Amino acid sequence: MNDNGKQGDSGKPRILIIGGVAGGASCATRLRRLSESAEITIFERGPYVSFANCGLPYYVGDVIADEKKLLVATPGLFRKRFNIDVRTQNEVLSIDRHSQEITIKNRKTGAVYNEGYDALVFSPGSSPIRPPLPGIELPGIFTLRTIPDSRQIREWIAQRGVERALIVGGGFIGLEMAENLVKRGVSVTIVEMLSQVMPTLDADMAVPIHNHLIANGVTLALGDAVSSFTEGPGGNIIEVATKSGHKYTADMVILAIGVRPEIGLAREAGLEIGERGGVRVDEHMRTSDQHIWAVGDAVEVQDFITGSWINVPLAGPANREGRIAADNILGRKVKFRGVQATAICQVFDMTIASTGTSEKVLKRSLKSGQSIPYEKVFLHTRHHVEYYPNSTPMTIKLIFSTTDGRILGAQAVGGEGVDKRIDVISMAIQRNSTVFDLEQCELCYAPQFGAAKDPVNIAGMIAANALRGDAPVAHWENADLDGSIILDVREPGEFDTGHVPRAINIPLGELRGRLGELDRNRQVLVYCAVGQRSYYASRLLLQHGIQAKNISGGFSCYAVWKQIQSDSH
Repeated sequence: MNDNGKQGDSGKPRILIIGGVAGGASCATRLRRLSESAEITIFERGPYVSFANCGLPYYVGDVIADEKKLLVATPGLFRKRFNIDVRTQNEVLSIDRHSQEITIKNRKTGAVYNEGYDALVFSPGSSPIRPPLPGIELPGIFTLRTIPDSRQIREWIAQRGVERALIVGGGFIGLEMAENLVKRGVSVTIVEMLSQVMPTLDADMAVPIHNHLIANGVTLALGDAVSSFTEGPGGNIIEVATKSGHKYTADMVILAIGVRPEIGLAREAGLEIGERGGVRVDEHMRTSDQHIWAVGDAVEVQDFITGSWINVPLAGPANREGRIAADNILGRKVKFRGVQATAICQVFDMTIASTGTSEKVLKRSLKSGQSIPYEKVFLHTRHHVEYYPNSTPMTIKLIFSTTDGRILGAQAVGGEGVDKRIDVISMAIQRNSTVFDLEQCELCYAPQFGAAKDPVNIAGMIAANALRGDAPVAHWENADLDGSIILDVREPGEFDTGHVPRAINIPLGELRGRLGELDRNRQVLVYCAVGQRSYYASRLLLQHGIQAKNISGGFSCYAVWKQIQSDSH
């Protein structure tokens, strides 16, 4: 080995990894499984090298009572099981690309030293966003990213007897923290600058989440942004002001605005930084320096659907990236296929999941000159057959290409079974499958698990019927409601409880005998409660020469559309 610690005559490659947790730790252990001779060292500036940061909200909420359960692996385990040197509380200060060395500071002793490398893996993760707002450094304002963060929040709740909490941000962490604080008896308000929570979803899929949060006692302040924090009387409370002029009082504040890539070291070292603010890597996870790879939250990767560069701070992609970097470092030419941001979240007893691209992303792509022609369908169903006890509702939105039927994305909210359906569709997207494949896919069936026609099959059938022209679909937000006949095929009792203005009511069972009541020179837009009866009606009308479209999702989607319109005003 050379004086600088790099590979010498021994032929042992020296691989240094900056950061542990998902990407760095998975890379290190994969490296060891591929090479017994490699010298592998992980430098982690914090006290823990590998912990379950996705479990932190549940530790705050006492769902996970023992902090030790959050520790995935310890330095001792890395040494004993994998012969990997882990140095916690050792912060990398700089990267010298020319000499292939890094400078490290031992945060316990203050000692500064250098280490040389043959290959360097950059995996520092991301840091919570703390905007420079007045008062943001006040005691009682927290972010949640590490075990010490969660410990401080728990201690604050216990010591201060917290009764009111304000959460800034309605993404994954914000919603999970809301649930866990409510379960601890804390009154929660979420302030979100966008008009919806879960910004990765489309607005029409966020409305059920809003209603569910409100039903569980959470106060929502959407379309508003925090402008300042001030200390309340006696210093025991925090007063929060928003740009709209509203003021809220809380015993604690959780900042769940999002995260940004930790790229300071990479930028100082002259590595290429992408337009999204992450380290730019190629399909082998190699940076602009041939001796440096990067993985995890700090990198930009390509969207599997659109090909655009994105940041995806999720543990799943980070683990896969770490594995692929390890393979390429040791000579295996493995390519990273990109990400489709498959994610899931549970809020109270509602499950929220998505995979692939969203409609809002496709619309933004169109504005930027990248046109991906698409259509969407909605399905309101149950997670298993309704005759078997305890079936729970779910709503699925499927987005697909009108060119070839390729699946572009899916979103689902509901109770049990949401994860299964999104996982199936995620794998279909990975295989470049189409909606025609979904209608044919073979899935497990027993009454307590699903139906002979699984929701995945039905979503594929609805989409395939639309593409074939067998049952064209329309949507409330862009349908010609003024120039078309709006036909409600529900029963009169359903119609009387609420219907679309100007709609005429002809129940499905009476439609064949009342076709003469419809003007054959006008388009007929058909709806029912969720879309099934109106599908039958549209097929009937089309075969009688009447131009008809089924409004996807039926009156259920109409209620969502009207709520979105109301909220926007």
